[in-house]
Amino acid sequence: MAPTLALKPGTAWSDAWRRSLAAAPEAFRDDRVLNLWAGSWQPDGRSLPATSPVDGSPVAGPPRLDPQTAGAAVRACLDEHRAWRHVPLPERRARVTAALDALTEHRDLLSLLLVWEIGKPWHLARADVDRAVDGVRWYVEHIETMAEGRSPLAGPVSNIASWNYPMSVLVHAMLVQALAGNAVIAKTPTDGGLACLTLAGALIRREGIPVTLVSGSGAELSEALVRSPEIGCVSFVGGRDTGARIATAVTDLGKRHILEQEGLNTWGIWEHTDWSALTAVIPKLFDYGKQRCTAYPRFVVQRTAFDAFLAAYLPAVASIRTGHPLAVAHPEDPLPELDFGPLINAAKAKELTDHAAEAIERGAVPLYRGTLDPARFLEGQDTSAYMAPLTLLSPPASSPLYHAEPFGPVDTIVLVDTEAELLAAMNASGGALVATLSTDDPATFARLAPQIRAFKLGHGKPRSRGDREELFGGFGASWRGAFVGGELLVHAVTDGRDGERLPGNFPEYQLMP
Repeated sequence: MAPTLALKPGTAWSDAWRRSLAAAPEAFRDDRVLNLWAGSWQPDGRSLPATSPVDGSPVAGPPRLDPQTAGAAVRACLDEHRAWRHVPLPERRARVTAALDALTEHRDLLSLLLVWEIGKPWHLARADVDRAVDGVRWYVEHIETMAEGRSPLAGPVSNIASWNYPMSVLVHAMLVQALAGNAVIAKTPTDGGLACLTLAGALIRREGIPVTLVSGSGAELSEALVRSPEIGCVSFVGGRDTGARIATAVTDLGKRHILEQEGLNTWGIWEHTDWSALTAVIPKLFDYGKQRCTAYPRFVVQRTAFDAFLAAYLPAVASIRTGHPLAVAHPEDPLPELDFGPLINAAKAKELTDHAAEAIERGAVPLYRGTLDPARFLEGQDTSAYMAPLTLLSPPASSPLYHAEPFGPVDTIVLVDTEAELLAAMNASGGALVATLSTDDPATFARLAPQIRAFKLGHGKPRSRGDREELFGGFGASWRGAFVGGELLVHAVTDGRDGERLPGNFPEYQLMP
């Protein structure tokens, strides 16, 4: 009989909250977080209730600002920007370095907040913090070359990002933008990461870096955070529907923009025989329950190889581990090594379950349906946000699972007979961030790769967003505006010579780096 699990001592939400109050008393109150604008923490906004995806228990909810207050925050951010853009680069480097040192000092607390707020297993939460810190340190080291001959934008950078990578995407971007000479304003994600970002914001603000952090409805704050004339650039990470609305607004206004949107990232199998390599990589593709912009939810498989593909795939997907990310059998045990914990909330788990059921009713074939192991959870805990891996063959074209990114542990498989069918299926969403083609013949890969509409393409290996000097962007509707990564991230938030054409997808041109 498996031992009964319990929460590891010192990891309760109450522990994380108490430690946050002690670490940044200026940013937290007894039962809520504050908004940061005009250089100080403000007790404004209407706090809404929120729950942790881990077990459905209450956590701090966002103090949502009204549009008028958000507008005041933007105007105050512009005032800070006008001063910060003239701060010498050596001083900006020193302040950003001090902020990174503070984030490093509070690494474990930031990670624990991520576990509770967005459900990341411990090792993935720590990796999110580490990637943010290590990535910005690289920019601190190389900023002089990347910013040479360039100047900060006329106004601050506005950041609107999804909840899945608060540190390694959002905080990373904010610090690089500030390092390049811009004041920055960010909206906390609606679905999670509030307390982690608040603590990070407090540590950064203490070093005199002009960051503004506000909460609110995207629809209500869009006028201030996107359309305000004070804003010099809009940086967005999220879904295509919201991204399309922002793209329309920034295009109408001629505003600098970086819009990373979803795409259906695909993994093609054609004339392939190295099945052991595929078996080894499948569990890695389920990191964080595939709640990442570079997840691979679609396999496009040559029909004649389908039996061999299943023999490699099914044992691997059956090995996926999910459960409570903070539950241990004995107090001294390390936190569990899980591939993923809960999805971001119970509503998302239900939505995906409903989409899968509907797809099966319309003809999809369930190839694998995992189950939640009670031995990996606390006795009697709420598991409504958890979903075991699920694999469907031939989702119908009428299903959202056919053409959209599920953002959860649901794989779909499409069988093809010709190279033309392979390419059409791999390009189903009209453009993606990443893709992979597994084929034994290098010449076949070289011939087919240019026809796959993904910014990054792997040969039998997954591709990721990348760090430091690695560039990142997307084809089609998966990306609008300037590409990022390496010097391109700095160039995207600075001005160069007159008439400069930044690499990216713009209404008037597309320019690859």
